[in-house]
Amino acid sequence: MGTPSTACDLILFGAMGDLASKKLFPALYQLHRAELLAPGTRILALARRGYSPAEARQVIRERLSRTLESDELCPSVMEAFLERVEYEDLDFSSHEGYLTLEQWHGSGPSENTLILYYATPPGLYATITGHLASVGCCDDTTRVVVEKPIGHDLASSRELNDQLAGVFREENIYRIDHYLGKETVQNLIALRFANNLFASQWDQNHISHVEITVAESVGIEGRWSYFDGAGQLRDMVQSHLLQLLCLLAMDPPSDLSSDSIRDEKVKVLKALAPLTQERIATHLVRGQYTAGTADGKPVPGYLEEDGSAGHSHTETFVALKVEIENWRWAGVPFYIRTGKRLPEKRSEVIVHFKPAPHYIFDPDQKHLANNKLIIRLQPDEGMSLQILTKDQGLSRGMRLRQGPLELTFAEAFNTDRIPDAYERLLLEAMKGNQYLFVRRDEVEYAWHWVDQ
Repeated sequence: MGTPSTACDLILFGAMGDLASKKLFPALYQLHRAELLAPGTRILALARRGYSPAEARQVIRERLSRTLESDELCPSVMEAFLERVEYEDLDFSSHEGYLTLEQWHGSGPSENTLILYYATPPGLYATITGHLASVGCCDDTTRVVVEKPIGHDLASSRELNDQLAGVFREENIYRIDHYLGKETVQNLIALRFANNLFASQWDQNHISHVEITVAESVGIEGRWSYFDGAGQLRDMVQSHLLQLLCLLAMDPPSDLSSDSIRDEKVKVLKALAPLTQERIATHLVRGQYTAGTADGKPVPGYLEEDGSAGHSHTETFVALKVEIENWRWAGVPFYIRTGKRLPEKRSEVIVHFKPAPHYIFDPDQKHLANNKLIIRLQPDEGMSLQILTKDQGLSRGMRLRQGPLELTFAEAFNTDRIPDAYERLLLEAMKGNQYLFVRRDEVEYAWHWVDQ
């Protein structure tokens, strides 16, 4: 994953929540295990649970033991990692508690960069930021990492971004979309711009259409009240799917710097065809899952889930035909779809290439005559190029067969595990690299389009 990060003081707000337990602490442990955390890096975990520091470390240890694979757990590594972790009980709305944060950071090595991670609901961002600023805990070098959703529409995203911008510089605000940390998503840039085989074919002259699918087999898993206020358009399309669309459709950046890449992504968002009433009627499908069976067991419908209000028009499935109004993609539809309680958990991109202009083989096989590039994001991350070859055997003549040129990352690179997205994102935030994070104008152009 690269060279170790520079030493930092990481203050983690919401350290006992689901995100920290399932993603952040496992990622930090793996970085420590791989010797990618600088020796002087310290972690301050903050929550309002009434734990002593020793009790908090024990809770973190137990949760890591449940989350990580058995071959990744090592008692000596675990103890060395937990020595980095300190804990404080903090009421996020109480000004007095924040004085100890400034003292804690000041007690460490002076060269340590301060990184604040808001693993809390967005409604607390303004409160936390205001208290941090009032005790002098932030300066021009302080970095802040925030999770989506950045608002629930354009107006609320601007308000939230304004609150952050009142204290932090834009280049120090790290807005996470964890899909951008996935190995396969990273490989989209290498695939497109390091291989002329694809770079020269990546336009409306050679591609007929593109599919982007993020399917989940689970329901809402006890998050009815949150999900019902968001739905798939706000929760998934505005962030993950539009980010994938941008990486697939953007023009080549001049270099790999943060702003060069994000400048090109913004151009795609600005070129999205408006969702007029006419297009909404013909280009959009919304739905809700109903009661049925999954893995042979009965499962409730969306309106029968725990916490349900019994009535709702919030979509658990959405499919969109998206058009990009520029020279590269004129006339090429991008079909994006995402939903809960679908037959299988699968995230993938399929790029359909146009067939050759003149077909000379068996007419009844003409439907096979287009190549497909399949990019698997999960599970089994990898890529597959579907090509046509002659079928084998003396009796087969020039019959064609379709088959894959396959690249499965775990097999090709002889590795048992692919780093989790949060490992990469945390490491890049510690290094001060912004290219995997979302800039303010990206967030706002995406909301402008989805709000329609």
